[in-house]
Amino acid sequence: MKHVTMLIIGMLLLVLGVQGAIRLLADHDNAGLLGWLPGGFAVWLACYAVAAVAGALLAGWGSKKTKQSGRGQ
Repeated sequence: MKHVTMLIIGMLLLVLGVQGAIRLLADHDNAGLLGWLPGGFAVWLACYAVAAVAGALLAGWGSKKTKQSGRGQ
């Protein structure tokens, strides 16, 4: 169950990171969830990129562990 939870959290991070980065690239003034973070466009984009990469890694790890435990079949 914990691996499935990590998979879901990873997917959420991936979606939020990519969606936020796309929104920020389309409208530089719309920081979304990271609007409170000082630093401007570059910092916001870097944070969204880190969230997307971390989400992809976490989702991949969770998926691999879920398949190894036999729940992914």
